[in-house]
Amino acid sequence: MLNIADLRNTTYDPATVMPRAKLEVADASAVVEPIIDQVRHGGATAVLELTERFDGLRPQTLRVPTSAMDRALEELESDVRVALEESIARARAVHDAQLPPDTVVPLADGARVENHWLPIQRVGLYVPGGRAVYPSSVIMNVVPAQAAGVPSIAVTSPPQTDFDGLPHPVILAACQLLGVEEVYATGGAQAIAMFGLGADDDAGNTVCAPVDLITGPGNVYVAAAKQAFLGQVGIDAVAGPSEILVLADQTAHPAWVAADLISQSEHDPLAASVLVTTSMDLAEAVVAEIEAQVPGAVLEDQIREALTGQQSGALVVETLDEAIEVTNAIATEHLELQTADNDAVLEKITHAGAVFLGAFAPVPLGDYSAGSNHVLPTSGTARFSSGLNTVSFLRLQQRIHYDKTGLEPLSKGIQALATSEGLHAHADAIRHRFDEM
Repeated sequence: MLNIADLRNTTYDPATVMPRAKLEVADASAVVEPIIDQVRHGGATAVLELTERFDGLRPQTLRVPTSAMDRALEELESDVRVALEESIARARAVHDAQLPPDTVVPLADGARVENHWLPIQRVGLYVPGGRAVYPSSVIMNVVPAQAAGVPSIAVTSPPQTDFDGLPHPVILAACQLLGVEEVYATGGAQAIAMFGLGADDDAGNTVCAPVDLITGPGNVYVAAAKQAFLGQVGIDAVAGPSEILVLADQTAHPAWVAADLISQSEHDPLAASVLVTTSMDLAEAVVAEIEAQVPGAVLEDQIREALTGQQSGALVVETLDEAIEVTNAIATEHLELQTADNDAVLEKITHAGAVFLGAFAPVPLGDYSAGSNHVLPTSGTARFSSGLNTVSFLRLQQRIHYDKTGLEPLSKGIQALATSEGLHAHADAIRHRFDEM
């Protein structure tokens, strides 16, 4: 089910040994553009019509009533509530610690620059609701926004036929636990358009005000819609399918590695599950374990499709340094290290969204309760981007304080630089303050 590629004693390019699944965002854009245009002209009514078209039901109201939110929390199973509360507490501790301090930098007499971190004023958080229910995504999006001090937070999630056109009650309950009151029952590209443009009802009353930033994972149409709004509002990323890479040596437990690879394949048929190892014995044992564990799984067909896709496989290399090189080249979303010396390996890891160290730190821990964030860079973007965090919801504003004493020593130099660039009015703006023209 999981193909083994023996790269020992071969010449290969680490960057191309494991191709990713094809996510045709460009193709989805052609579908998304008229949806956005319909919401632009039709407002809340268009959002409801599109929701009915794509989800097969029309919510009674776009915004989830407070009574439904209250009921969802009241009826939440006690063990799920306890688990959600623990996840929230751990996520708060981690994300509160990410809040950067404001700083004042004195540069000379009469000259200082201040760095101030300001929260984005309004954010729209997307929570998927297709193949699975993701209250964990509520936590991962809301907690860093709250840690940053965002004053206006809106959440949207697709309506569910089984729940009278409301989002799944566990999602609503998670919002209640977090104190989020503004929740909408819509998904897909129309939900992103609602956040990006805002939506009024037919009488001209605001149903949903436009946001400044949109975050949260979704399918290819959600990704294409977010990409369409880039530049009008901020977005976290154009996310691809979920990815896990396990870098392991002969000391790893085959059954545990197999279980971790299988776990991420539940997310999406295009999910990538990759093993990089120096041990052919381990690779063969992991494949055998996968063959034993997958039959009878709830999402067996989807798991099989993901594990047999071009984006998944076991790569056997000669040395641990080669394994590290391949791992860095792939730049996976989730990286597990299961080796005899994880700390030594970690020192050489440069590209990974999040790193899970040791056999008792599997990726599902990070999906729910580690305290870290599970909205992470995919498709190799871990080379240059980070997972969702508190700073994602902040803007750095610099405040420049100079008086005459601070500016005067720089006057001649700035004029010389401005003139050298052909920007003579820039030079004059400085010269006006010290010389009569």
